Amino acid sequence: MIDTAPEVVVRRNTDVLIDAGRIAAIGNGLRVDAEVIDARDRIVVPGFVDTHRHLWQTALRGIAVDANLGGYFERVLGTYGARFRAEDVAAGNLVGALECLDAGITTVQDYSHVQRTPDHADAALDALRRSGIRAVFGYGPSPLSGGAVDARQMRRIMDRRSERLGLAVAAIGPSFAPFETVQADWELADALDVPVVVHISSSSDTPDPVTRLRDAGLARRNTLYVHGNNLPDSELKVIAETGAAVSITPTVEARMEMGEPLAGRLRAAGVHFSLGIDVVTTAAGDMFRAMHEVLSLGYTTFSAADVLQLATVGGAKALGLADVGSLAVGNQADVVLLRGTDVNLAGGMHDPVATVVTAAHPGNVETVLVGGTPVKRDGRLVSTSLPAALAALAESTTYLTA
Repeated sequence: MIDTAPEVVVRRNTDVLIDAGRIAAIGNGLRVDAEVIDARDRIVVPGFVDTHRHLWQTALRGIAVDANLGGYFERVLGTYGARFRAEDVAAGNLVGALECLDAGITTVQDYSHVQRTPDHADAALDALRRSGIRAVFGYGPSPLSGGAVDARQMRRIMDRRSERLGLAVAAIGPSFAPFETVQADWELADALDVPVVVHISSSSDTPDPVTRLRDAGLARRNTLYVHGNNLPDSELKVIAETGAAVSITPTVEARMEMGEPLAGRLRAAGVHFSLGIDVVTTAAGDMFRAMHEVLSLGYTTFSAADVLQLATVGGAKALGLADVGSLAVGNQADVVLLRGTDVNLAGGMHDPVATVVTAAHPGNVETVLVGGTPVKRDGRLVSTSLPAALAALAESTTYLTA
């Protein structure tokens, strides 16, 4: 097994005992009266944590692969986003969440900026619950609207929170909205004691958006900034000083021409950061691909162990989740088993960390547990709703792209 905190360590021939959904013990030769999952020749890792994803766009897979950021805004958020019904959000969220689980992503931050009616929010939340995934649901409007988060509806959905489902204000933020809107969103998050997730960038109109937040007294530790490739180093310093975190989505940021890769600059500035997928309209939906991207930045910048932490415990920290992302005793039992005998992983058990980060893919994921509950076994999702979910997504895609 590979644990990720406080540092990455490989523990061979080690048992993991799960009780009441949490890790109860770790050791050699644990003997208890319990169901046994045979993990011989398997690589056991904590569930991956995706800190930025728009699950509602699952029905539009690949539709913006040739678009830069402006083209994505126009095509996906404008042309197609305006057509989304509540049932389209439900279909996208359910299949998107199941896609996460199938690839070993057990926690996802779902930035749902398609919230036009109460039915849209209920559809998204119901789909997350049915999937079995652990999620932080970011509720917010399209950035094309320039509007504030609907405070009344945000308050309404607060009682939907559970051990597996948290909430966040998905603000448009200082890069895309008037500052009075920004103040309203941050005040709402403070009043409800929930985090803020927000896309961030520098422009001629808002060259120092994070500094502006700080100077207005709005900079918060429980803020997750997304992207920020073109922020100057002075802005990264402010993020570090305020204790907030950043989610990078390497494939989408490169493909949409958001700026140079940010990971190395974030590390140099002392900013805590994590990995996200962002949109399957442009990128693959698994964390393995994102890890490959970061590792390719250079051998002097990140080790395989560094990258594995970004995809697990680093993501948990960015989302403010203290009990996921590692296999520590007491943590939620979010666990992934990879088949070490698969041909693309063969010969790699001498260094399973490097093997996972460089060579693994979703097809190697054999078993996934969320809170100790199997959601994938023997290489197949446990969900009995998968056929119906796929049929609903196909109908949604046909409607949206007609």
